[in-house]
Amino acid sequence: MKKKYQHVQDYFKKVSRISDQINIKKIDLLAKALLKIRKRSGRLFFLGVGGSAGNASHAVNDFRKLCNFECYTPTDNVSELTARINDEGWENSFSDWLKVSKLNKNDAIFIFSVGGGNKKKNVSTNLISAVDYAKRTKTKIFGVIGKKDGYANKKGDIVIVVPEVDKRLLTPQTEGFQAVIWHCLVSHTLLQKKKTKW
Repeated sequence: MKKKYQHVQDYFKKVSRISDQINIKKIDLLAKALLKIRKRSGRLFFLGVGGSAGNASHAVNDFRKLCNFECYTPTDNVSELTARINDEGWENSFSDWLKVSKLNKNDAIFIFSVGGGNKKKNVSTNLISAVDYAKRTKTKIFGVIGKKDGYANKKGDIVIVVPEVDKRLLTPQTEGFQAVIWHCLVSHTLLQKKKTKW
């Protein structure tokens, strides 16, 4: 018989292991790279699918409100996004949105994803196309993902890979740590311009 609270205890032990293993130097490097984007009046474009789309929307709020970044996510406009999916296809939905947004070398895309895109498995193809477009426009590629072999990690400039400590919990713990990491960034002394209410 399982011990009372076994899952909860195990889950938080694994959260602690991830915290111990995560690359904090790389997170600090990302903060410095983001500062450069802001200093040159570049924009941030957050991209995510599923739960990561919700995280992208929340991150846009925090980076705008607390850090004075101009930033956007395509998933905040469901009308435009679904029109693009319907007319141009899922694969091109993000890259075509970035084209209309006049993505350029002063900007950065910031990817939230568990797998990070996988061509062979045909997963998150819209993220893959967005990464390819960012490469063509010489735009910086940042991200927080859960798989080392993800397309975003292979092609990105600074991508934080959340350590995998339990395959079964890869999705919830990656998406949870996306929030931990972006909150670390928006409260970073290099980036935060405005205080939080609490």
